[in-house]
Amino acid sequence: MLFNKIHHVAIIVSNYEISKNFYVNILGFKILKETYREDRNSYKLDLMIGDDYQIELFSFPNPPKRVDSPEASGLRHLAFEVDSIEKTVEYLNSKNIITEPIRIDNITGKKFTFFKDPDSLPLEIYEK
Repeated sequence: MLFNKIHHVAIIVSNYEISKNFYVNILGFKILKETYREDRNSYKLDLMIGDDYQIELFSFPNPPKRVDSPEASGLRHLAFEVDSIEKTVEYLNSKNIITEPIRIDNITGKKFTFFKDPDSLPLEIYEK
């Protein structure tokens, strides 16, 4: 096979400081590198999740809004593995982040639920 693994996921955010706070201070991702690209009036923030996965946050002046339907063409959602759905939901709710009711994946029997980032990108937590 030519592909080894997912290297990173890139997200364009509408408010860099709000999204940086959300992903770093609330979700707890580690900052690898923060770069201001003057020619684009844009930030690029490289974040690490665990030891293998990276998310890149990009800011651009006036990005178009995301289509509000999760069934639209394109990325449907981004999912994160967690040890405990209940503890993660409790933590997110304590930070005023609304989560959907916990559901059971009828294929795997695992618990999961969704919440949204500051730009309404659907994020999933999926129990290990």
